[in-house]
Amino acid sequence: MSPVFPMLTVLSMFYYMCLRRRARTATRGEMNSRRAIESNTRALPINVEIIQYAKEVLDFSSHYGSENSMSYTMWNLAGIPNVYPSSGDFTQTAVFRTYGTWWDHCPSARLPFKRTPPTFCSQDYVELAFEEPVYPTAVHILETYHPGAVVRILACSANPYSQNPPAEVRWEILWSEAPTKVNGPQARQFTPCIKQINFPTNLIRLEVNSSLLDYYTELDAVVLHGVKERPVLSLKTSMIDMNDIDEDEDEEKYGCGMDTLNKQFSIVTLREWPTNGYFDKLPYELIQLILSHLTVPDLCRLAQTCKLLYQHCCDPLQYIHLSLQPYWARINDTSLEYLQSRCTLIQWLNLSWTGNRGAISVSGFSRFLKVCGSELVRLELSCGHFLNEACLEVITEMCPNLQELNLSSCDKIPPPAFNHIAKVGSLKRLILYRTKVEQTALLSILNFCSELQHLSLGSCVMIEDYDLIASMMGAKCKKLRSLDLWRCKNITESGIAELASGCQLLEELDLGWCPTLQSSTGCFTNLARKLPNLQKLFLTANRSVCDTDIEELAANCTHLRQLDILGTRMVSPASLRKLLESCKDLSLLDVSFCSQIDNRVVLELNANFPNVFIKKSFTQ
Repeated sequence: MSPVFPMLTVLSMFYYMCLRRRARTATRGEMNSRRAIESNTRALPINVEIIQYAKEVLDFSSHYGSENSMSYTMWNLAGIPNVYPSSGDFTQTAVFRTYGTWWDHCPSARLPFKRTPPTFCSQDYVELAFEEPVYPTAVHILETYHPGAVVRILACSANPYSQNPPAEVRWEILWSEAPTKVNGPQARQFTPCIKQINFPTNLIRLEVNSSLLDYYTELDAVVLHGVKERPVLSLKTSMIDMNDIDEDEDEEKYGCGMDTLNKQFSIVTLREWPTNGYFDKLPYELIQLILSHLTVPDLCRLAQTCKLLYQHCCDPLQYIHLSLQPYWARINDTSLEYLQSRCTLIQWLNLSWTGNRGAISVSGFSRFLKVCGSELVRLELSCGHFLNEACLEVITEMCPNLQELNLSSCDKIPPPAFNHIAKVGSLKRLILYRTKVEQTALLSILNFCSELQHLSLGSCVMIEDYDLIASMMGAKCKKLRSLDLWRCKNITESGIAELASGCQLLEELDLGWCPTLQSSTGCFTNLARKLPNLQKLFLTANRSVCDTDIEELAANCTHLRQLDILGTRMVSPASLRKLLESCKDLSLLDVSFCSQIDNRVVLELNANFPNVFIKKSFTQ
């Protein structure tokens, strides 16, 4: 046979796969339509394209701004652009809470969960509602400062304005890509090539990863383009990505994510094999070690191959650490039910972002913890809007060994519910960022949870007297190593003095945007003298920080690694040189909007201290 024929066979198979892929994007009737075959147009029928800006911001995981203002908040994403096409740092944009890898290199950093799929890299999200449900044809994201953070765009089948919620809520990925480094901080309109979906949507979700950025990314607006009628693609198509084909083949074979995980875990009838090959010769522990590198869906698939591997894949030792956050769109009560028997020994559990819009019920969550909560040490529930007082009560009753609890952005939990946390005396880490915890409940928690080492109270706006809270910390939380008081509105030098005197093991302190602290009272000098172990200190937007404070830090806090003094008018280049010479481990210094530190000074400092990232932001 001529060598040409095998090549022709390969080419014919490739075109077959392309056509098969294209066929699956349309219904049978559409593909059989004579007009769809004969037309030279790209889409039929011709629809008038609807262009709309976001009407409302429904949900988000974090933002730089305050809960009581519009500056740097996610709410700025609603409506028409405020800044674009201008570039720079503007308060009218949406800004997430973190950037870069600095937060991974401080005392409060948490260990990552293993088995996280390499395709999941999202750190934050925001969900936007639009007026009209459409079949998306394009999504434009107007980025005005340090672009490149968006890594996923998703569409939801649920209409947030409908009076009749759907029986099933579907999320479809329109576009996804690993984080990329964008050259330069200038504004841009980001318009990725999105996938066509088979349902109309007016709910779009952006997921971001800011780890490669040199500063906070700023988003101005999101524009959704779409048509009311579902487009019918013609056979004159653009080039098809082979990776897309492979992914689709995989979905066809194994199903879509956690939907089929439920079915796969429930399979009990397995093939009988006379032998398990070389697996029969391997020690049980070695097989367990090999399987520990698989993701949860891969474990589900492998469990279907034979009884031996089913036994290994269902062994509770495979689920000591379990993160379901990468599969947030698929997790529901049924998922938790199927996982119960496998999670009896679980110690770390991540349910962040899961369960919203009715996917997880209070009863389903409670049933799971009653079976699987006895060994839990770490529980991540960030943005879990299904949580209520009954859930917190179950956590405190069923998880006696709990040491870490993350309730970040769980803003639907009613204030009285936080009283239950005081029953968990073993807590070492508690994250209450953007929650409605009140003063009485927090005082009770601090009184009974004396083992606390890491505490986050950032943007907790319902606490009336932070001086009283700081006094209680100083008296009861002697082991505290990190404390986040970001945007605490009423702490004074009195509270800082109590805190510094009682919590002398502190290594990390965030006092960013605390307007009631004034350097003239000696509060920052007192901190520097009482807390020699400080590695991270954020005094963001405190315009009173002066040379004396910087010099005290240089003299007393020689282990300092990160310092943010954004916005101060009183710090000179000379004091910064002393700091950099004294603090040999310093890696981050934010002097944005410091009026005495111009670009010339920054260039000079960068040249003399190349190991320090010195950030100087700007506005055009």
